[in-house]
Amino acid sequence: MGQLRHTTKMPDSGCGFQFLADRGDSRLRLDQVLTRRVTTVTHMSRNLAQKWIESGAVTVDGRLARRSSDRVREHAAIHVTLPPDTILRSVPEAEPAQLDILYEDDTLIAVNKPPGVVVHPSYKQLSGTLLNGILWHVRHREEVRPGILTRLDKDTSGVVVVAFAPGVHAALQRDAAAGRIRKEYLAIVRGTPRPDSGVIRDPLGRDPDDRRRVIVTPGGAPSETRYEVTRPLPGDLSLVRCELVTGRTHQIRVHLSSHGWPIVGDRLYGGRTDRMPRQALHASRISLEHPVTRERLILKAPLPSDWPFPNDPNDSNDLNDSNGPNDSNDSNDSND
Repeated sequence: MGQLRHTTKMPDSGCGFQFLADRGDSRLRLDQVLTRRVTTVTHMSRNLAQKWIESGAVTVDGRLARRSSDRVREHAAIHVTLPPDTILRSVPEAEPAQLDILYEDDTLIAVNKPPGVVVHPSYKQLSGTLLNGILWHVRHREEVRPGILTRLDKDTSGVVVVAFAPGVHAALQRDAAAGRIRKEYLAIVRGTPRPDSGVIRDPLGRDPDDRRRVIVTPGGAPSETRYEVTRPLPGDLSLVRCELVTGRTHQIRVHLSSHGWPIVGDRLYGGRTDRMPRQALHASRISLEHPVTRERLILKAPLPSDWPFPNDPNDSNDLNDSNGPNDSNDSNDSND
């Protein structure tokens, strides 16, 4: 997460915004990445991003960027020098909130996010987000600078991991790139996926006719979702466990829908139903190496109260187990 000053206007030149390119940035043009990421700090359009690049305000891995069309690699270090007259967005404020904490230590926190809660403030919603609540939770720890590692859509529930320092966040991002973080989801879909387990590798990109939507497109970003049918459900539905190998916007929702298995309640991708008011998608489990101790943590989130079917112990990798370091049997857990 970019570090913001507590002001609405940059006081002098040379102030900047720095971030590491994530999987969502990978293979995008540099101007597209700036439009995507700098928007969290100030108003940013594609034209403005191009002007800043041409003026020498952007470096990538310490080298001056000159071409807006350059493709960005994952984990590239991008620094943007903000002009003196840049108007910053408001800094997220700490707000009291009830957090369902799954795990916490001095370096990170894992929270079970309920459906309907936005993870990170945006220009459309500055308050009432999960980050506002986490800032309140750590309000007495001046050294903490929370950075969201795993983002979820507003109506997706489940595990969200937040690092307490930029160095920890960067270390976890490197682990994710190396395949040392596994993110598993449960979804209720229409129909019965065939075969009952497999890998979907359809490339994804924004729908040019509706920017809210993501579509399968030949020129899209490489995307990979592994899935397995856990059990059939009444009404020609199935419970499916998914693993995100890449982390594109709406990836699981689009991948399943494009194969004829839309997630129940997902109005954007064909799963409209009266059974559930939001998409039946839950981030059930994340396993990662602790950024300091390198012990493997298994972080699990119980199903939310609006889940339409009773939980089966086999549905979500023994969710009744406590969160924390795992036993030795999981020590080699990876994306392979």
